Amino acid sequence: MSSQAQVIKTRLPSPPPALPVLLATVHDAVNELKAKDVVEIDVRGKSSVADFLIIASGTSTRHVKSIADEVVKFAKKLDVMPLGVEGEREAEWVLVDLGDVIVHVMLPRVREFYALERLWTVGDQPPEEQE
Repeated sequence: MSSQAQVIKTRLPSPPPALPVLLATVHDAVNELKAKDVVEIDVRGKSSVADFLIIASGTSTRHVKSIADEVVKFAKKLDVMPLGVEGEREAEWVLVDLGDVIVHVMLPRVREFYALERLWTVGDQPPEEQE
């Protein structure tokens, strides 16, 4: 018994939207569904995968999934189809890859455990002076 492979259509518009426009759209999407503790991290020069990470928390798995879905919906308005969406089934941590911007929507306990903010901002702050 053979089954057809599922084809997922992914593409970036040509030309893609300006980075500030894409970032503003993502912020509009997460704010629309009242995501908690939204953080934007500039990873240019630290990663060749993306320019910015947006990290946000949801209050439940349903809220996390809804926020991620809203990000996809808002991105489609810019003619941007996500390159990938991961974690929707469990919805404790959903990643939406929009090319230059990667969105992480997480439950607070998952966000605290993985501490992506600390991981990506190590060395950004000057060392604290010791007395």
